[in-house]
Amino acid sequence: MTPSPALTRVARGQTCAGCGLCASLAPEAITLATVAPGYSRPKQVATLLPAAEEAIAATCPGLVIDHRVAAAHDDPLWGPWRVTATGHATDPALRHHASSGGVLSAILTYALASGAVDSVVETTMDPARPLANTTVTAQTAAQVFAAAGSRYASSSPLAGIVARLDAPGRFAFVGKPCDVSALRALARIDPRVDAKVPLMLAFFCAGVPSGDGARRILATIDAPLAEVTAFRYRGDGWPGDATATLTDGTTRAMSYHDSWGQILSKEIQFRCKICPDAVGGAADIACADAWYGDARGYPSFAEQDGRSLVMIRTAQGEAIYRAALAAGAIVTEPLDPVAIAAMQPSQLRRKRELVARLAAVAVTGRPVPRYRGVQLLVAARQAPLRQHLRSFAGLVRRIIQRRA
Repeated sequence: MTPSPALTRVARGQTCAGCGLCASLAPEAITLATVAPGYSRPKQVATLLPAAEEAIAATCPGLVIDHRVAAAHDDPLWGPWRVTATGHATDPALRHHASSGGVLSAILTYALASGAVDSVVETTMDPARPLANTTVTAQTAAQVFAAAGSRYASSSPLAGIVARLDAPGRFAFVGKPCDVSALRALARIDPRVDAKVPLMLAFFCAGVPSGDGARRILATIDAPLAEVTAFRYRGDGWPGDATATLTDGTTRAMSYHDSWGQILSKEIQFRCKICPDAVGGAADIACADAWYGDARGYPSFAEQDGRSLVMIRTAQGEAIYRAALAAGAIVTEPLDPVAIAAMQPSQLRRKRELVARLAAVAVTGRPVPRYRGVQLLVAARQAPLRQHLRSFAGLVRRIIQRRA
């Protein structure tokens, strides 16, 4: 077997996002496996055909992100946009059940009902492994409702995407920003993508935690994994608790502040630490938590009615957004993009520091992905030199410590 140059480079840099696209492009040569401490990763089992190797090299988000697109506005921090707003689903049950106001799920429900798409490819809990994720095809509002809610675990929604492009009907795709970036890259070499996927939605992503992180939550709340029949990372409120349901019907829960802030956020895979687009810049529509600031100016995680941040990025996205508004599926109010910084301070810091982090990757001898069209230098100028030096030194230290 000849090792794939693309997969070898990704492995050397530890830049795999776990999206699964490579396994879909070369199913005879690549399988997916869960590796310690709980991430989805490709495993090469045969020599890749040249066409598959070229396709992976051109689309893998661990190798390249290219967002050079025309847009009415292109913010160096928040990406291209046509409309920015806050709002929520008008269905109170969906607003409560979803993680942050339910706008994304409400738009998907409307897209199905209106015939804009025939199905939705999205991520939900794996019934056989409640801490893990699986990719499903939703065709009804009830199925979209069931899948609503953040899933802070590895997911590979592109693993079967090539087969889906050959199937009848058009579908909406929902994924992490890196998943959507990879699908956009695939569209540049495969015209079926634009024909079959008229709507791509993403959410702001703080990174993919390991499976070990979720297991630490279970240990903390005294929920034995063998007795867990369902697990929600968030939702049923805003932000909602991490909740395990046991075989006897009882539940164990941990607040979002503790589950994410104290455990999961410390278990993020390396690719996410150098992500150039955690805000879904390649999507037609991107949604996020429109956090309210507390007295210190930091987002408050007190339980309240959900509110979504909504960024409409393309003409296709704006058309379905305005139709959903007119149909009463969602309600929104305009938002000045300047206000996003107070709602998403972690994303603000991440984007401003990324040039320093990439420099740390380079000086430690790891291959650096190619990032284009994401205005990293413009964003970096918004942060003081001290912040860059601290970010650079911190990542160099962590890389060296991990090698040791």
